[in-house]
Amino acid sequence: MTGADHVHNESVVQAAQWLAEEKDPPRPIIPIIRQRFGLSALEACEAAALSNKYRILRRAHG
Repeated sequence: MTGADHVHNESVVQAAQWLAEEKDPPRPIIPIIRQRFGLSALEACEAAALSNKYRILRRAHG
């Protein structure tokens, strides 16, 4: 599923929140997210994309 009907699991959301808070995110981020949060490659990619949305929303809404 994609778009508004897609539901992320709690680990993906936690990883996205963590990444959005990082001022200088570690590189490469996908293997680090996978190891730190126990995610699959797809889930880690979803978390990285979601973290970008969180950053944009934070800038837009303070």
